[in-house]
Amino acid sequence: MHVYCSKQHANKATNRFCSECGETLPLPVGQMLENRYRIVRLLGHGGFGRTYLAEDIEQSNQKCVIKEFAPQVEQQQDLQKAKELFEREASVLKKLDHPQIPHFHASLQVKSLGKDFFFLVQDYIEGENYWDLLENRHSKGQTFSEEEVITLLQQLLPVLSYIHSVDVVHRDLSPDNLILRSSDNLPVLIDFGGVKQLPASKGFWFTQLVGNRTLLGKKGYAPEEQLRQGQAYPSSDLYSLAVTVLVLLTGKEPQKLYESYEGEWRWGEEIKVSPKLEAVLKKMLAYKPNDRYQKAEQVLHDLQSSPAAKPANSYLTKLKTMVASPGRKHAQAVASQFHNKTQAIVQAIPLPVWLRPFAISLVGTSVVILTFAGTWAVVTTVVHTVTSITIPKISLPIPQKTNSPKEPANNPEPSRFSQISSHRQKLEIPNNFFNQTVNEIFYTKHPEARGRSLTGSTEDTALRKEWLDIADDLLNKLEQADIGTAARHKLGSYTSQDYTVWKQKAQAGSLGNYTINQLNTDTYQKFDSLFPGQQHGKLNLRTYAQIWYAMAAEQVSKREK
Repeated sequence: MHVYCSKQHANKATNRFCSECGETLPLPVGQMLENRYRIVRLLGHGGFGRTYLAEDIEQSNQKCVIKEFAPQVEQQQDLQKAKELFEREASVLKKLDHPQIPHFHASLQVKSLGKDFFFLVQDYIEGENYWDLLENRHSKGQTFSEEEVITLLQQLLPVLSYIHSVDVVHRDLSPDNLILRSSDNLPVLIDFGGVKQLPASKGFWFTQLVGNRTLLGKKGYAPEEQLRQGQAYPSSDLYSLAVTVLVLLTGKEPQKLYESYEGEWRWGEEIKVSPKLEAVLKKMLAYKPNDRYQKAEQVLHDLQSSPAAKPANSYLTKLKTMVASPGRKHAQAVASQFHNKTQAIVQAIPLPVWLRPFAISLVGTSVVILTFAGTWAVVTTVVHTVTSITIPKISLPIPQKTNSPKEPANNPEPSRFSQISSHRQKLEIPNNFFNQTVNEIFYTKHPEARGRSLTGSTEDTALRKEWLDIADDLLNKLEQADIGTAARHKLGSYTSQDYTVWKQKAQAGSLGNYTINQLNTDTYQKFDSLFPGQQHGKLNLRTYAQIWYAMAAEQVSKREK
């Protein structure tokens, strides 16, 4: 087996440096770092190093990302500057604590063949970056809709406001550096400090190390003051975010959206959006930093007053929407000085228990809108003491507002919804998984309902009731399954890798005499008693298979030595 350097010179797998050009070679699959992190595969590479997917064997083979510092520079001053950028990312990640930023694990210094190598270890984010998502859509003749990019802005601006509040400017915001996390459909901001590990084929990365200044950014995405002068402000990130939005909307690279001779973006030609969204983006893209929004909260404020966003008197949810929910437990506590104030205010707002965890966003000005089945009141609260409170879309068959007569005041739907949400919270079932599964069961029974929203009329009363019946029944069955808290917490994020780990444990004797075949038999027996009729080996990976995995995980935990 051969390992290749960036110049495609073939080397033995045991080589650490290229035998022809001396370049540092990628770590081979299976190699251990610090007797703890096992390299699974190479994820990407760039001018300053490489990124690997690895397993932490001290944490039940939990996946993580390892960034290797291996800059391809020749001048000593460039090497020193590159090292500063790498150390900057480490220092930045250590102080950041936000649910939409990868959690920092460790910084490693490894000596090999008389040379020091530096590595960062952080969370592995399961999902696809927005560039790959766009390319996938582009191949089908599609791009992101205006509603989708507004949602992206509303979900990402609080993250920017948080990092700016701790004096961090990202400086390289682009579709490559945003990952749509699979577990909760929230955008995650990656790559801080300018250390890039991107495939060289992307071709956008621009780095120039001159004297005491560092010019970082992607051509077309970074504003002029950043690329030419090495200066970056919070408004520089807002500029890059606006360019990212234009790329997602049009499917075209920034250079094709900007008329360099006139110095103007091609509004109304290549870029066609609603007037209000255009006004917001134009201000984010102003040439002079002082002419732009200075804070992310200001963008949020103008977005919420924009008719391009959902109007206050319409229902937020359609059947096909997905739940946006926080990822890790530890990431829910961000910037405590804001969190405590926000928590107190949320408790004072008459929201159902299910929605309260999602009512906390740490930055931006906000309006909370809540409607259900034609009987829920519109709640509009402008919060001055904190920066933002927002509610994401919840995947429920909540009707669109119509001109049909209102239902009686004793409508039981809101009460049932509250009871179901309280039950789900008590069982600590992840919201995203729960809604996906209920919707899957509902759509299977009513395929004719796909693609439309239930209305508030009496014609859809039976369908609304059935959705709530399905939700209630699913919670009861999950309770009967007697799955432990840890296994329930992971519902929605199980993968085939978990099964592989269990198989390895069984083969290693870690489960006593318990075999993988016994695990399959016992789990299916229990699963079939609660969910009869599901075909073995053909379970939906995002719904029923998650329940099967949780049951299996519980069996494994009871037998581990």
